[in-house]
Parts: sequence; C-alpha cells; structure tokens
Amino acid sequence: MQHGEYEHIGVASSGNIATIEVRRGPNNFIDTDMVAEIADALEVYDRTPEVRAIVLCAEGKHFCAGADFGSRGPDGVARTAKRGRHLYKEAQRLWRTGKPIVAAVHGAAVGAGVGLAVMADFRVTCPEARFSTNFTRLGFHPGFGLTATLPRLIGLQQASLLMYTARRIGGEEALRIG
Repeated sequence: MQHGEYEHIGVASSGNIATIEVRRGPNNFIDTDMVAEIADALEVYDRTPEVRAIVLCAEGKHFCAGADFGSRGPDGVARTAKRGRHLYKEAQRLWRTGKPIVAAVHGAAVGAGVGLAVMADFRVTCPEARFSTNFTRLGFHPGFGLTATLPRLIGLQQASLLMYTARRIGGEEALRIG
C-alpha cells in the first residue's frame, strides 16, 4: 500500500490489520497537521479492501497528552490559536471511516487525546493509563466533539462529571465506566 510521507505518524499494514502510530513523542501533543495526517491515513485504509481493521496507537510515553499550545509559527503566534478553527474541520474527517478502529491507549490521554480515543470504535488500555478532559481547567469548552461523543459512550452523568471537574481517571476506572 502506498501512503504519502507523513511527518507526525507512521503507517503499516500486515494481513488485514493496518496500524497508524502517532509519532510526536514523548507526549504526542496534537495539532491540526497531525489530525490531518491521521485522517488522510484513515481515508487510504478505508479504500483498501485488504484492510479490515485499523489500530491507532502511539510511540513514546503517552497516547496523546492534549493539544500543542506551545508550538509557534514564524510570526510568533501560537499555531493552535491561528489554525484552531481548521482543527475541527480536519477532526470531522476522522469519524468518516467505515472500518473498525481500535485505539491502544497508554500513558496520558488528555483533552483532545481523550477525543482521539473516543473517536475509535473500541479502546484497549492498561491500568497505568490516565484519562482527563481538562478543558474546563484551562477555561475552554470541551472540544474534539466530546460533548456529543463521550456521553454516548459512558452516559451523561459520568461524562458531565469528567468534563465539569477535569478529574483524572486511570485505566481501570475507564474500563469500569465504559
């Protein structure tokens, strides 16, 4: 299978399983370019008949520790501030994949990292994993579609509790609540 060159992800396939690996370690902070690359790879795999399932994983210490607020362009303006409105346009493409996606979550999944995990059809994790929808702690509205997707997955009350308090939960509690 041919893919274009990616800066922030690695792609591979073996038999009927494709893998997309986030490669912005150690924290794998997300930005518009990375979301676009993941969406591009998902579209390629969706059109590949041999691929029947896709694994989304990450190298490094964390699955995705949230948005990259520190990255600045040549003009000194934060890339996220400048391109934020395009992030969600790219993120919408992630949900168009018709093949099952399994997110393998380790380390931290924070903010948009939780959104990336929730976008998958299935999630596997470990007891050491940590999940936090910390948007409110930063003064933001919960993003990455979480106000719609998280309640469907874990129920309105649990989702509200996590989003309003920005409480961090471990992998075992994440498994328990869904």
